[in-house]
Amino acid sequence: MKIAIQPYYKVERVVTGLEQKTVVHDREMVLYPDKVVTKRREFLVADVFDMSYRKLGADGGILYLHTKQGVYAYNVKEEPSPFIEAYRRLM
Repeated sequence: MKIAIQPYYKVERVVTGLEQKTVVHDREMVLYPDKVVTKRREFLVADVFDMSYRKLGADGGILYLHTKQGVYAYNVKEEPSPFIEAYRRLM
């Protein structure tokens, strides 16, 4: 059962021949009762110590997951306070 979903994006720079393109991949971070799942990673809620957010200009900011394995940063366009609050209610 999904508790909350937070959209995030990954920016990829692709160099082909003589040009460089910027490709933006839209993704979702999903909070479940026992885990947080991203496109490439899965964290047990027990291994996530905290979540924090830092606003960067008018175009969103960075959502930080503080985990047992280290700190992971995710670019977000929308303010993630509902997602962080849902996580904190689990704790």
